[in-house]
Amino acid sequence: MMHIFWAVLAALFMAQGAAADSCWDHNGSVMRLTAAGAQRTFLYERPRTGVARAGVGTGTWLFSGTKTGDWYSGTARVFSSQCAPLEYRVEGPVLQNPLRVEMRGSRQIHDNCVPTGRWTEDVLVFSYLYGC
Repeated sequence: MMHIFWAVLAALFMAQGAAADSCWDHNGSVMRLTAAGAQRTFLYERPRTGVARAGVGTGTWLFSGTKTGDWYSGTARVFSSQCAPLEYRVEGPVLQNPLRVEMRGSRQIHDNCVPTGRWTEDVLVFSYLYGC
């Protein structure tokens, strides 16, 4: 009987952890931020139309990495309807007033899925909306 109590208690804590997710705006898409220890992932919750046309759906990850203090670092992806997602490194701070995460990273520009040798700097801004 005691093992049932602990199983129910564990399930309650897991449900509370899921409720701790928060929603953020990124270029008109609603993103879900999930956290497990230092691990952070921004997932599309409601992709905007243009992103959805590139094959992005609910649950697709845009950023996966870690948070150390007020600093995020990890891997971001850029999507295309013709190519597999392109992954590149990003990092940046958590900023206040308004609460947001701003990460920067350089990635190679592709033309028809082929690297061009040219590079661009991407800035990813996630602005806090509410708890999901």
